[in-house]
Amino acid sequence: MDIKKITNRFLRFIFYRIVVRLVVLIVLGRNVRHRNRLPTAGPAILVANHNSHLDTMVLITLLSSGLLNRIKPVAAADYFLSSPLKAWFALNIVGILPIKRQKDTPDEDLLAPCYLSLEEGNILVFFPEGSRGEPEHLTAFKGGIAKLAERYPDVPITPVLLHGLGKVLPRGEKLLVPFFCDVFVGEPLYGSKDRKGFMAQLEKRMAELSQEGIFPPWE
Repeated sequence: MDIKKITNRFLRFIFYRIVVRLVVLIVLGRNVRHRNRLPTAGPAILVANHNSHLDTMVLITLLSSGLLNRIKPVAAADYFLSSPLKAWFALNIVGILPIKRQKDTPDEDLLAPCYLSLEEGNILVFFPEGSRGEPEHLTAFKGGIAKLAERYPDVPITPVLLHGLGKVLPRGEKLLVPFFCDVFVGEPLYGSKDRKGFMAQLEKRMAELSQEGIFPPWE
């Protein structure tokens, strides 16, 4: 392993295990339910709702430190690779798996990087809504996760509902607002050739998780 890769791994460890963890545990506060349902090895997929850039950070801090270099948040290449500095931080520190949003050719499979990553034994962090939505409002899931589930029916897909992070750092904001966050981990799902059935099951699991907490209305 070259010096650059070793340095980047060290910086990533410091970022997640010290910086992000301190922010999440001390500045914000976090409650996790059913943590034992999280994957302890790859290949695996975490599926979560998406309201904030902090979503990825919080999810990664839930997993074992020994898995850090196997965790790959799936993210839009055009957004995170838009400048050299942003790209370096996203790829080497956050550790994203960049995918394109638009095909260059009709036959191109935009999920191909996900296939390779799962086959390497990694854990994908996947946001089926596609982009960040309004705080605490689930939008319709896109079908990419069903395609992954069908292709890899033996890979566990763990639904996770995040609450509060859309208030902490909503879309378009740059300053954190201290606000307690909750994490609800569901039972893993497995894929089949019935994509519609899988999506219905996933959406049902997410809806059930949303009923586990009692939250005051947003102001």
